[in-house]
Amino acid sequence: MTALHDVHDGLHAEDRALRGEHPGRHRDPVIKVYDLAWLEFEKPDLVQTAGFATDFGFTSTLHTPDELHLRGTEAGPPCVIVRRSHRSAFVGPAFRAAADADVHRFAEAAGATVERLPDTLGGVAATTRDPSGALVRIVSGFTEYPELPAPPEWVDYNMGRHHPRVNHTQRAPRTPALVERLGHVVLQSNRYLETLNWYLEHLGLIVSDFMFYPGQRERGPVMSFIRCDRGGEPADHHTLAMMLGPANRYVHSAYQVRDLDTLAAGGEYLREKGRYRSWGIGRHIQGSQIFDYWRDPDGFLVEHFTDGDRFDASVEAGWAAMSASGLAQWGPPATADFLGVAPGKESLRELRAMVSSLRSPDNEFDVQRLLGLLKVAKS
Repeated sequence: MTALHDVHDGLHAEDRALRGEHPGRHRDPVIKVYDLAWLEFEKPDLVQTAGFATDFGFTSTLHTPDELHLRGTEAGPPCVIVRRSHRSAFVGPAFRAAADADVHRFAEAAGATVERLPDTLGGVAATTRDPSGALVRIVSGFTEYPELPAPPEWVDYNMGRHHPRVNHTQRAPRTPALVERLGHVVLQSNRYLETLNWYLEHLGLIVSDFMFYPGQRERGPVMSFIRCDRGGEPADHHTLAMMLGPANRYVHSAYQVRDLDTLAAGGEYLREKGRYRSWGIGRHIQGSQIFDYWRDPDGFLVEHFTDGDRFDASVEAGWAAMSASGLAQWGPPATADFLGVAPGKESLRELRAMVSSLRSPDNEFDVQRLLGLLKVAKS
């Protein structure tokens, strides 16, 4: 087993695990996935979806009346697959197997079958549902598109006493921030711990950071930032993040862009196009990403990010109390829209889910957890 060390030690917002707390990884997982492959959605208006996707910085590889595939500039499969439906819904994530045999190994453990993917994707998949009901695919052998040409990198930064740029200017064009790749997805579950343990056991994911409600650490974590276990090869601080809540639902997904200039200029482009910024620009604490959050026309929260942390398998999980003010190291305060408490359909749906979860003993969201969540929202 990999020797663990603590990169969180000494940081103002994080601590290490106490004796008896969740270890953040499974001793003998079924497989170890390598990365997210893509996310799947259903939406009624693919023309509207494609318009926002272009403004956000995606490139389409397939656009038919019934299906839309969106990719980034890095080599690989599409980042996002959208199929036409009468409703808007998140279907689930697909994870890239580290080896072809892992698809079969996962299928056997999960009681799934290995099936060929459509010709538009290629390869094979084993599909099941996690304990919260999200559709999860483990995929391999899919079509990988070559890297797309990218604009020249910004290299002439005048900083401190280093001034390489003389007699010429540097201004990022106000154009869509080209998405490079899919970074992570965040999901909410009223069976948070059960679902977290399922991902650690079946997919070999490991926790980078846990969060707990203030005053409730003894009850265990309520959020986890989870990365792929690639051994000595660094991986994103989180590929999947999970949080406890009254409803099983998508929270947001994140897509990497090149740098802060690209992110900020792309944000100005989106603003001028009349798109809705939910929260940003700022820098997170857990994961360190510079972020900018937007709502697509169907209300899904999507994030541009850059400069995120990368850990290898030796880093143990950090622990921190959850607070709204602790979501960012710098930037504007978290908005009511981002926190899900702005008046509207989403907050009303969440309120109804709270009532339903509190009435049912068959989940982890109880009155004490509700009080903890409300305390976080007011912080």
